[in-house]
Amino acid sequence: MNRNNNNSHLKQDLEPQSQNDRSSNHYPQPQPHPHPLQSQPQQRRPRGFAAAATAAAAMGVAVAGKGKKEREKEKERTKLRERHRRAITSRMLAGLRQYGNFPLPARADMNDVLAALAREAGWTVEVDGTTYRSSSSPSQMGAFPVRSVESPLSASSLKNCSTKASLDCQPSVLRIDESLSPASLDSVVVAERDAKSDKYTSASPINSPECLEPDQLMQDVRPGEHGNEFTGTPYVPVYVMLATGVINNFCQLVDPECIRQELRHLKSLHVDGVVVDCWWGIVEAWSPQKYEWFGYRDLFNIIREFGLKLQVVMAFHEYGGNDSGCMMISLPQWGRTGIEVYFDFMRSFRTEFDDLFAEGIISAVEIGLGASGELKYPSFSERMGWRYPGIGEFQCYDKYSQQNLRKAAKLRGHTFWARGPDNAGQYNSKPHETGFFCERGDYDSYYGRFFLHWYAQSLMDHADHVLSLASLAFEEMQIIVKIPAVYWWYKTTSHAAELTAGYYNPTNQDGYCPVFEVLKKYSVMMKFVCSGLQVTCQEIDEALADPEGLNWQVLNSAWDRGLTVAGQNALPCYDREGYMKIVETAKPRNDPDCRHFSFFVYQQPLPLVQRTICFSELDDFIKCMHGEIPADLEP
Repeated sequence: MNRNNNNSHLKQDLEPQSQNDRSSNHYPQPQPHPHPLQSQPQQRRPRGFAAAATAAAAMGVAVAGKGKKEREKEKERTKLRERHRRAITSRMLAGLRQYGNFPLPARADMNDVLAALAREAGWTVEVDGTTYRSSSSPSQMGAFPVRSVESPLSASSLKNCSTKASLDCQPSVLRIDESLSPASLDSVVVAERDAKSDKYTSASPINSPECLEPDQLMQDVRPGEHGNEFTGTPYVPVYVMLATGVINNFCQLVDPECIRQELRHLKSLHVDGVVVDCWWGIVEAWSPQKYEWFGYRDLFNIIREFGLKLQVVMAFHEYGGNDSGCMMISLPQWGRTGIEVYFDFMRSFRTEFDDLFAEGIISAVEIGLGASGELKYPSFSERMGWRYPGIGEFQCYDKYSQQNLRKAAKLRGHTFWARGPDNAGQYNSKPHETGFFCERGDYDSYYGRFFLHWYAQSLMDHADHVLSLASLAFEEMQIIVKIPAVYWWYKTTSHAAELTAGYYNPTNQDGYCPVFEVLKKYSVMMKFVCSGLQVTCQEIDEALADPEGLNWQVLNSAWDRGLTVAGQNALPCYDREGYMKIVETAKPRNDPDCRHFSFFVYQQPLPLVQRTICFSELDDFIKCMHGEIPADLEP
C-alpha cells in the first residue's frame, strides 16, 4: 500500500502541469443505473439546436483525451523551440562580444543588441531610446524609417560604446523575432528575408559592403590583424611549473645540479618565478601528522639562490596512472576527516617555511580542491577507464554523499529523490546515448534540477570549508584556486561533462557565478586552465566542443564579479601559434576595460634542460607577455 502511495506521489511531483487536465470537468461522471423493473418516464428526443448541442457534447467527451495529448505535445515542442532559440542567441551574442567589441551586458536583451548595432553603424541612441543619425538632430528623425527602442543601458555604459562616423547610405530594415517569449534569456535580431531570392538580406548596414569602407569592417580577433605587436601592453608575469619528479616518493631532491641548470635557463629567459607541487601523499606518507619537508627545503633553497619567486601548490590529490610514467603518488590511508587533513597539512607547511614567507620568496599559495588540483569532482578518472570525450560519471554514491542527499531530499519534502540518476550512462558515454543528458532529458526535470543543484552545492560547500581554513593558515597571503576547463559537449543543451564535474552550467543556467561568489568571499584569486589551444577541428566536431566559448564565459564571469584572474595552459605548447593564442587570451585586445591576467603559469612538456623546446619561441612568448618587444603574430 505504501509503495502505491509513493508511486502516485512521484508521478504527481514529476508531472505537476497535468493535474488540471485530469480534473473531473474533463471526464463524464458515472450515473446510477435504474432498476429494470422500475418504470421510467419517456424522454422526448431532442430536435433542432438541442440535438446539435447533444451531439457536440458527446463528441467533446470522445476527443477530450486526444486534445489533452495534443496540448502536451505542443508544450514539449514549445520548450524545444525555446531552447533552440536560446542556444542560437547565446552564440550570436558571444560572437558580437568577442569579435565585434560590443560592450553587451552578461544578460543582454533585444534592446541592448539593437542599440549596439545602431551605434556601430554610426547612429546615435539616447538613453530613452531616441534614435537618429549622428549628423542629424532629433527633430529630423521623421525622415528616417527607424523604430525607436527603449534601451536600459546606463549612461556609464554609453560612454564605453565606440561611435563611428555616420554612413552615407540608407539603413537596412530590421525585423524583430516577435515569437521569442519574455522568459528567454536573450533576444535575437533576425535579418529580413527576400521572398524572390529566398535569401536573407543584411540585418544591419554594418554588414553591407556598399556602406562601409575597408577599414570600417568588423574585424575578427585573429593573430596578425592588430598591428602584429604587443609593445606597451600590460606586464603579465610568467611562472614555470617544475616537473613532478624533482621530488621522489621519499621526499628527496632527485638531482640538485639538474635543477640548477634548469633554473639557470629560466633565469636567462627572464621568467618571473616557478611553481612547485607540495604533495600530501609524499610529505605525510609514513605516519599521521608526521610531516617530512627536507626535500622541499633543499629545492626551495636552490630557488632562492637564483632570486626567483615561488608559488606552492597544496596538492591533496593522487598522481599517476596509465599515462604518467613511473612516478606514482598515492593518498595516505589515515583515518582523519578531509577537513582535518587539509588544515594540519597547511599549518605544518606554514610553520616549516616561515622564513620564506617573511622574506617574500613565497608569493602565493594554491589550494588543491579536487582532482588534478582543480575545483571539481574526480569524474574523469583515467584509472577508472575514462577517455576523452566521455561525459564522466557522477561522484555521489559513497555513504557520506548518500546521507547528505537523503537529508536534502527530506528537507525538500520528496524523500524518494534521495538517489543518484540511474540513466546517466557510463564514463565514456555520449550525451545522446543517455536518458539523463539527451535533448529534453531528465537533467531538466524537477528531480534533475534538484539533484544537479544539490550536487553542485556540495562542491561549493567543500570549497567554502577548505578556504575558510586556508585563510586562517595563510592569513595575508594570496590564495589561488584552479578552475577546470571542461569544454567538451559545451555545444549541447545539457553540458553533460560540466554537470558530472560539479558545475551546473546547462544552456539555461550560469554554473560559474555561484562558485565565484565563494571565491570572492575569501578574496581568492581564480586561476583558469586555458583550454583548447591545440584541439583539432575534428575533436571539436566529434565532441561538440567549444573551448573559446567556455573561455569567454568563465573569464568574463570572474572579471565581472571583481575577481583577480590568472591562467595556466592545459596542454604543452610547442609552436608560435600556440604561444600567441595564450597571449591573446591573457590580455584580450578588444576588452574595453583592458582586463588581463595577473600572471600566467606555463606548464612545460619536459624539463627545459632536455632541449625539447625552441628557446627562441619561448623567449618571444615571455617578452610578449611582459609587453616588451614587437612580435610578428603570424605563425
